[in-house]
Amino acid sequence: MSGGSAGNPFRQPKAVWAVAFACVISFMGIGLVDPILPAISEDLNASPSQVTLLFTSYLVIMAVAMLVTGWVSSRIGAKRTLIAGLVLIVVFSALAGSSDSIGGIIGFRAGWGLGNSLFVATSLAVIVAAASGGFSGAIILYEAALGVGIAVGPLLGGLLGHISWRGPFYGVAVLMAIALVATITLVRAQPKPARKTGLLDPIKALRHRGLLVMSLTALCYNWGFFTVLGYAPFPMGLHAIELGLVFTGWGLMVAIFSVAGAPWLQRKFGLAPTLYGNLALFAVVIFVIAAFTDNPAVLVAAVIVAGIFIGINNTLTTQAVMMVAPVERPVASAAYGFVRFIGGGLAPFAAGKLAESFNVHVPFLIGACSIVLGIVILAFGHRDLVRAERKQVEVDAHAREGEEDAELTEATEASTGTVS
Repeated sequence: MSGGSAGNPFRQPKAVWAVAFACVISFMGIGLVDPILPAISEDLNASPSQVTLLFTSYLVIMAVAMLVTGWVSSRIGAKRTLIAGLVLIVVFSALAGSSDSIGGIIGFRAGWGLGNSLFVATSLAVIVAAASGGFSGAIILYEAALGVGIAVGPLLGGLLGHISWRGPFYGVAVLMAIALVATITLVRAQPKPARKTGLLDPIKALRHRGLLVMSLTALCYNWGFFTVLGYAPFPMGLHAIELGLVFTGWGLMVAIFSVAGAPWLQRKFGLAPTLYGNLALFAVVIFVIAAFTDNPAVLVAAVIVAGIFIGINNTLTTQAVMMVAPVERPVASAAYGFVRFIGGGLAPFAAGKLAESFNVHVPFLIGACSIVLGIVILAFGHRDLVRAERKQVEVDAHAREGEEDAELTEATEASTGTVS
């Protein structure tokens, strides 16, 4: 690593930018369907709970597939894994746009989630291994890509969805095809790693208390997050473009506070206090949504404000997870992704069922309570958070001095096949 670029997460090699661009498009897929959920429900005569399965099939398959991403990557290499994931996303997003039934779209979204799991887990490892400027800079760049993707996704979904609900699916297929070409062209192929990841390694990694605590906290957090993302469009009563603008505002908050807010708060207050306070404020916002679900103005404002706390949490939690477990980062990422996306996948469907069985306020009340439970769980890993923060400071100090951290070298070998 070059010390000259330390401190600037946006001065990166072309290969890193190619993967980051693909990350932007990949994360667009998360919020892309928000503006078209009501249109799909109306055009295909599907209930809200059926439509929310677009999130559930996508995220649950993505979660389960996370368990095998390291196994695949360590055998065919990081670049081929990225390419395989991108190809699956292109194919299944196009098929979803061509489908004439809600069941077909749900099934193709599951295939899309499989491709996304291969891409997302590997892309984080590649960016961390190849980026200049230290570990924190790599995470900030990754979260910036996440934030931009989440911000642009709803806007694109709203604009294309205003023409047809099929438009956003075709749009992703085209953009991911461009990302596929960039990855093939700019990302350097690496030899296969000397040490192959086992299928059970991510599950075994959850025996480490710090990683288990962070993963369960993220499960609770994602339950609240995806309740808002997956079900809030229905009570808003807005058209596709209007919904796109609302969730673009939300996504911009995610992007800004991922890149600028989270590092500043961590420097000022420390990792653990910032996470506790941020989760508490996020819970308050969801309680407000639960109380004023039938007030569109308050609901819209609260959803946009929620992006602030989601952005902060995404960056700080990702950093903590990568540092807290004594296992390779790709394995830690797979274990963490498996647990948290299970929560994210089940929450939208549960929200639809709860609203149908009780009322529209209940899903958000449950979502807010899940965040509070996450704070309680996080407290059991307080000592691990403190150690993780100290470790992060040491790694970044080495990067600024132009040294190569031993664990970073190990992560590079495990994720990209480079053997020192």
